Amino acid sequence: MTFGAPQYLYALIALPALIVFVWWAFARRDASVRRIGDPALIERLSTSVNRGMRRRRLILWFVGVSLIIFALARPQWGSDVQIVEHRGVQVMVALDISRSMLAQDLKPTRLERAKLEISDMMSGLTGDEVGIVLFSGASFIQFPLTFDYATARTYLRNANPGIISRQGTVIAKAIETAMTGFNEERVSQKIIVIMTDGENHEGDPIGAARQAAEEGAVIYTVGFGSPEGEPIPVYDAQGNVTGYREDDQGRVVISSLDEATLQEVARAGGGRYFRAAERGAIAGLVDEIQSFQDESFESEFNRKQIERFQIFLLAGILSLVLAEVMTDRFSFSLWRRRTTVVEEAGHA
Repeated sequence: MTFGAPQYLYALIALPALIVFVWWAFARRDASVRRIGDPALIERLSTSVNRGMRRRRLILWFVGVSLIIFALARPQWGSDVQIVEHRGVQVMVALDISRSMLAQDLKPTRLERAKLEISDMMSGLTGDEVGIVLFSGASFIQFPLTFDYATARTYLRNANPGIISRQGTVIAKAIETAMTGFNEERVSQKIIVIMTDGENHEGDPIGAARQAAEEGAVIYTVGFGSPEGEPIPVYDAQGNVTGYREDDQGRVVISSLDEATLQEVARAGGGRYFRAAERGAIAGLVDEIQSFQDESFESEFNRKQIERFQIFLLAGILSLVLAEVMTDRFSFSLWRRRTTVVEEAGHA
């Protein structure tokens, strides 16, 4: 036997103490009655309380409460095999948090706009697992695959360039990290969505995308920014812009959207490229992801314990009902004794 909610069993510990207290209260009452006279004689002459009936009621009450507590603990025995169907896909979102994503050619910034787009994408998904990878010069899984979109959004809000000390943009590393986040035991489609301005500083993102596709993943890219470019703001501790990032020669750095690279990565990964600034881009991305659901159908067999709490709950309720129906002010034996006394008095 196992229990689905074993914490309720601790309540049974209090019952022995309660029984001792009730026994002590009865003992005190009997002691008080003895000071008046013989308890048996007083009970025989009184119709107000029958101690035997009262004890039976209390026993039923204790049994009923114990059974209900036992039912709350959800006793289980035996098992049943259930078929669980999955139609969702696995989506790892790789978000670029390099300093170039602080450019303001998308409002309020490229990074904040990307967070909003990821949140909107989650709202459009149904039954899909979503995980988050953060990357710049390095990458890591911020949040593993989950159906809990609300918690994922909470973690997403905290994404900022300060999380990773090594700056730059290494898309290839982001793809490799995303691939480690998939559940290989599932047969559902693996999808990587890369949200970045496309400025790649190291590695071979196209080769990494091609390798991921060979391992069964489909890669989509979403570009943030403008081809014309935008300076990268520098902020103070209060979040105010104090200037713009400069190169070693003192020239203002202009960060531009590299659509060519993102298109090549998407093509190598078997997916599509979307520009975030275009109307309906995220809706189109969601439609692409959802199109894999029918293809990603899988079933698994789960063995589940059978709940048996109903037996104990019903028995407990019946015990309490019987205790309430039973009276401690009258019994058949008492009625018979009193009737005999009346008949004898009549014959006399």
